[in-house]
Amino acid sequence: MTKSARILIHTSDPAPMLARLAEAAPGIEARGHDSYDGLGRVLADFRPDIAYSVAFRGRDGFPREALLGPDGPGWIAVGGSGVDHLTPWDMGAVTVTNSAGVAAAMMAEYVLGAVLHFTLDIDGMAADRAARHWPPNRLMTPLRGKTMLIVGLGHTGQAVAARAQAFGLRVIGTRARPQPVENVDEVHGSDALADLWGRADIVVLSVPLLPQTRGLVNARALVAMKPDAILVDVSRGGVLDGAALINAMRAGRLKGAALDVFETEPLPADSPIWGLENVILSPHCSAVYEDWAMQSFELFLENFGRWRKGEPLLNVVDPGRGY
Repeated sequence: MTKSARILIHTSDPAPMLARLAEAAPGIEARGHDSYDGLGRVLADFRPDIAYSVAFRGRDGFPREALLGPDGPGWIAVGGSGVDHLTPWDMGAVTVTNSAGVAAAMMAEYVLGAVLHFTLDIDGMAADRAARHWPPNRLMTPLRGKTMLIVGLGHTGQAVAARAQAFGLRVIGTRARPQPVENVDEVHGSDALADLWGRADIVVLSVPLLPQTRGLVNARALVAMKPDAILVDVSRGGVLDGAALINAMRAGRLKGAALDVFETEPLPADSPIWGLENVILSPHCSAVYEDWAMQSFELFLENFGRWRKGEPLLNVVDPGRGY
């Protein structure tokens, strides 16, 4: 016997998901809401059992208190992988799942694309073209034999590792509970980072934002990195100390940095980060591709089927661990 449910879909455009839900689970009572404003009133009126929710306008102003309040659902299915806009919560009162893994392949492509941007000197070639200059001795920088450090070997970190090994990179990485990981040559605990920064030619950040990871990459870590290292941040804003990065880039301590996440999003127009050289900036879009939203919702539908049958849910998040 399957359970019935009331489902709230809280996204910027709930209509396609409402249609897909009606197709997959006919007769389910559902409602959509496309704003942060007024969510509390919707919850009080509709009293959903489940909310599928995406932080579609960023963390600032997200109606966390409403979702976790007395009118909130017993299960919140987060449409993305990050849950720092909800933490902390009481696991005894509400179950939170995420969509980790849905966008891992796309994020890995972003990481390798950013790395190749710097190793191939795409900016330099563009400048030569603009100047109609033909340098006779331009050299490419191969990835083979270099070392990549992946800070956070979750779904995204592992997808990056698989692609990095295909390029001939040596891969080292960290995870909360060190154990062998496919395509990773060395796995360490995060307490080993002080000894790992200086070994890496490429540093990739893919950890959740937690009290213990906030400011993880600070001035000391940046100074410890190789002066020609490449840094790619696809974690969460706040893991990398923005002020420390600005100082490091101005001092020429890194070859380049690719930043997809920021402490304040959208990045303020007066932020000095906009003016840094050798920096790629993207608007928290490394996980976003044409079909991403519906792929995430398909994972939710699979989980909803489990919920109706009383089976364990996939991707249940521990707020203390962030995943």
